[in-house]
Amino acid sequence: MMHFKNLLVCLLAGSSAAFAVQQPHSPIQKSSTVLRMSGGADAPPPDLKAPPALYAGAVAAGTAKAKGSWSKIFKLGVVSGAHIGFGAYLAIAVGGACPGIAASNPGLQKIIFGAFGLPFGLIMTLVSGGELFTGNTALGFAAYQEGEISFGELMKSWISSYAGNFVGSLFLAYLAYKSTTLAAGPAAAAIATAKCSLPWDVAFVRGILCNWLVCMAVYMASGCSTMIGKMTAVWFPISAFVALGLDHSVANMFIIPLGMLRGAEVTLSQFFLKNLIPVTLGNIVGGALCVMAPFGTTFGGWGKKKE
Repeated sequence: MMHFKNLLVCLLAGSSAAFAVQQPHSPIQKSSTVLRMSGGADAPPPDLKAPPALYAGAVAAGTAKAKGSWSKIFKLGVVSGAHIGFGAYLAIAVGGACPGIAASNPGLQKIIFGAFGLPFGLIMTLVSGGELFTGNTALGFAAYQEGEISFGELMKSWISSYAGNFVGSLFLAYLAYKSTTLAAGPAAAAIATAKCSLPWDVAFVRGILCNWLVCMAVYMASGCSTMIGKMTAVWFPISAFVALGLDHSVANMFIIPLGMLRGAEVTLSQFFLKNLIPVTLGNIVGGALCVMAPFGTTFGGWGKKKE
């Protein structure tokens, strides 16, 4: 336990230098065609983009994200890691504190665990312009496949957002632990132990299925022009993945360290080798291939010869 706490303190201390104030650069936004009501250019934007425009918007978003600097992506990644951590924190505090319901009606307990927590964490990330690794696996890969960014820029987007998410998640896990708001509840430790007890292939597949739903939430929300539209697009897929017991790498960056701090018999090697690595790889497959490949080969230029 002392080794983990020392590692946590070193990671948090080492990230502070990345928060030097910089003037933001406004990315060039590409216009995309959307369906509009009659009335011409003065008509308000539609509540939901048409499918081709939805895909074009996703490519533009992935391009803009990947063009950002390492420090910008990292800083916004730290914030997003904390946002997702807050969602997991609430899920554990509410859905993880219903032992009576879990015993008498496990299905109801699962939907409570899913509905109260992670959806609001992703909404905070999307509305505030954060950088979430799992969403970037889809948006960034689409931009790369369309030739809008280089492979190096794709890796910059993934690596810097992943590192930022990790630091933000650890930071919030430590604060949640010190706050003692979970009292003596065993949920955090039990969840961490269960996640690190999965066979490698099971964790990998759960990562695929999870990010399939997460990236569909991100993809659909990007095509909505209203807050209620974005919230609806996020709520159903995110609550579904949590209720189904699937694995999200960034959420696990919060949940498992919190469980370790609260007494879970999990080592650092088990955390990384038995959960975080296979889940991360599964998340990449789920976002890049399961979500974006069908739309890219239908509405984009994937696999098509360049003129």
